[in-house]
Amino acid sequence: MKKNGLLGLVFLLAGSLGFAQSRKAPAYPLVTHDPYFSIWSTTDLLTESPTRHWTGTDHSLVGLLKVDGEVYRFLGNTGKQFKQVLPAADEVYYDAAYTETAPAGEWTSVAYDDSNWKKGKGAFGDNKTTAQTMWLSKDLWMRREFTMNSSDLNDLFVKLHHDDNVEVFINGELVYKTIGWTGKYIYLPVSEAVKAKIKQGKNVLAIHVANTAGGQWLDAGIVQEVQPPQSEAKKIAEQKNVTINATQTIYQFTCGKVDLTLTFTSPLLINDLNMLARPVSYVTTKVKSNDGAAHDVQLFVGASTDIATNTSAQQVEAKKYTANGLGILKAGTTTQPVLQKKGDDLRIDWGYMYIAVPQTAAVTQYISAEEGIANSFAAPTASVENGKHLFLNTVVRMGKIGSIAKDQVLMIGYDDLNPVQYFGTNLKPWWKQGTTATMEQLLSTSLKEYAQVMIKCSVLNQRIYNDALKAGGETYAKLCEMVYRQSIAAHKLVKSPTGELLFLSKENFSNGSINTVDITYPSAPMFLVYNPELLKGMMNGIFYYSESGKWTKPFAAHDLGTYPLANGQTYGEDMPVEESGNMIILAAAITKAEGNTSYAKKHWKTLSVWAEYLSREGFDPANQLCTDDFAGHLARNVNLSAKAIVALGGYVLMAEQLGEKETAAKYKALTKEMVTKWMQMADDGDHYALTFDKKGTWSQKYNLVWDKVLNLNLFPKEVYAKEISYYLGKQNNYGLPLDSRATYTKSDWIVWTSVLTSNQKDFNALVDPIYKFTMETASRVPVSDWHQTTTGRMVGFQARSVVAGYYMKVLEQKMKTK
Repeated sequence: MKKNGLLGLVFLLAGSLGFAQSRKAPAYPLVTHDPYFSIWSTTDLLTESPTRHWTGTDHSLVGLLKVDGEVYRFLGNTGKQFKQVLPAADEVYYDAAYTETAPAGEWTSVAYDDSNWKKGKGAFGDNKTTAQTMWLSKDLWMRREFTMNSSDLNDLFVKLHHDDNVEVFINGELVYKTIGWTGKYIYLPVSEAVKAKIKQGKNVLAIHVANTAGGQWLDAGIVQEVQPPQSEAKKIAEQKNVTINATQTIYQFTCGKVDLTLTFTSPLLINDLNMLARPVSYVTTKVKSNDGAAHDVQLFVGASTDIATNTSAQQVEAKKYTANGLGILKAGTTTQPVLQKKGDDLRIDWGYMYIAVPQTAAVTQYISAEEGIANSFAAPTASVENGKHLFLNTVVRMGKIGSIAKDQVLMIGYDDLNPVQYFGTNLKPWWKQGTTATMEQLLSTSLKEYAQVMIKCSVLNQRIYNDALKAGGETYAKLCEMVYRQSIAAHKLVKSPTGELLFLSKENFSNGSINTVDITYPSAPMFLVYNPELLKGMMNGIFYYSESGKWTKPFAAHDLGTYPLANGQTYGEDMPVEESGNMIILAAAITKAEGNTSYAKKHWKTLSVWAEYLSREGFDPANQLCTDDFAGHLARNVNLSAKAIVALGGYVLMAEQLGEKETAAKYKALTKEMVTKWMQMADDGDHYALTFDKKGTWSQKYNLVWDKVLNLNLFPKEVYAKEISYYLGKQNNYGLPLDSRATYTKSDWIVWTSVLTSNQKDFNALVDPIYKFTMETASRVPVSDWHQTTTGRMVGFQARSVVAGYYMKVLEQKMKTK
């Protein structure tokens, strides 16, 4: 986006006066509830960029403060805006010619005869819920004709979303070529050489895309950038500070002669499931004079209806009304395609967003087109209730503000109607279970409980920080605060048709799976510490899948489907040792955390089947994937073997407590034998190898952490010490690589590895580079758990729940008392 000149001056002055905003996170959580209702700021200054959904799509919130007639912008900014030259499928389903057989001749030229090609509608791909034309072969060639009626070719871009390798042409001239894929639309500037080929009249956009692995997709169009409407805000609020705690992000601003505190609170109280599942965030503004005089203050907050769409091209309807003492603005798509799409880079386009504020004579609400917010404080005589990319606007005349601070609370909520489908049944939101409550009533309750909720949030914030500080120190505590809301908001809390708790994860920017076992596994520590019921909710669906007979294999499934449809595994390959080991380890961890065997007893038959499988196949794993599937298949994986051993040790722990003495004795002898063989076969001098058959390699043995945390006493402490000593010599600027095959890493695994240390110095040496990564990475997204240790850039994955694994050190401290 284009930087405002005045904003640039603010940066310059801030730097010269010594109060420039330092980074506190790669991205800042604002409204965080679940994978669809999730809004972030991706810049250190809240006014530097539009607020966005975690996928990167603009979900714009705008805040203005008028002080004695001067308007200051304190929240959000205008993103790039485009007009359509040749619409992509997020705007209009289009006709195209295509072939899946390599064409002969100059297939990219205008004159080429494509009459023998197939005809289909874009987009093309393998996802039945989003593609208009199914494409399942390796290669696709596509041609789209378009007509230019203008000679203005300035600021022209190809809008492209591709998976995988692609080459793009306009009238035979190469625009773009790359190996790889993108999880979202990218905008490619059209060069002067290509523009020279564009003629008045008929032109052709031609694309070849090749699928190399995983999913496949092609959608493309041509757009022209246009200037956004000018806001009446002539000044930028001066941001003084931002603070992140577990449930809140708090900004401090100066707007001329008035100071403003802006607090975003998503009350994700992990020990209060009703509150955690309530889809309402508070936006609180507190203003006071900073010069002792009284000043006339008005507040404006606008929210884009894009929050209720998958793409801004979707038609929405909005309305304004009052209920239960609240002024309410509500919006949703006109089509309401409930649960009709599944996949990764998607946003919700069913259900309704709500903006609510206490209704008084000082409050005015209206609905406008985006350009309508150019005169924000002057509400139009009539609201715009249908259209695209609308804004829900609230103006509060706060009156004369002196040295006594005045608060204003606004709520933003979302009713997703049916958030997920579970084995064919559309489930209701948690807050609608067994009640006839409406969203209006929920908003009213949220306002009545505001003061009480703020106190509860404050108590939880302090507990989260203090626990992490005690366990690992200040830097570690900041990491734990940073990822708390991200971890929870990558799940959806619902109940199964039989009333069983389900806490279903989404593999954000991974593959979009729902309730993936090897997402549950790294996420587990935070939930084990603060509410094991939520971890059970991450496991219940997998147990049901096997115990219902829907999954018949002798090992655990990988997932329950593709979000938001949990109808059975959709991942293309099993991870038998990985997932079986994960489920057994976590069942053992629940047993230890709760101090009873009720959960293990309930699922003992299934756990025993998986344990028997691991006893046969786990020690020296065949060529298969593990949770680090991005690294490819690996046979004889030493770390995966360690997982199997630790899982069987956890099985022994449960068997002993269940009184299964014969079973416990059998597996105890087996694990002892396995450990001895593991140490011999994996030994590579001063460390243990990546695989049993490849010396001169190494890997993080993060799976060993459960041996220590659960006090299983399987591996000698010398194994930990040997590995840690070796790791400390392998670190790069931004952390310890995952293994000897590459320089990238998984930060959750580093924290697990750090818990194997025996002193604070070595712990800090491993964890501090993760914090350095979050403070310095150029990848401004909700914390990525997969990054390059050399450059600090994300490789992939963002906004995932696995960063709850950072709480492993806190879990270690808790388990010491068990």
